[in-house]
Amino acid sequence: MEKTDLASAYRRLKSPNIKTRKRALKIIKEYKRDKIRTYYATN
Repeated sequence: MEKTDLASAYRRLKSPNIKTRKRALKIIKEYKRDKIRTYYATN
């Protein structure tokens, strides 16, 4: 099982494998989406 933390996702963006890059992007976008959502939920 691969790691799904943000640091690993950014490292995987450098991979030549397209599937790996797409998976990494998905993790990063999900993180950013949640970050924005929690920001607006608290304010």
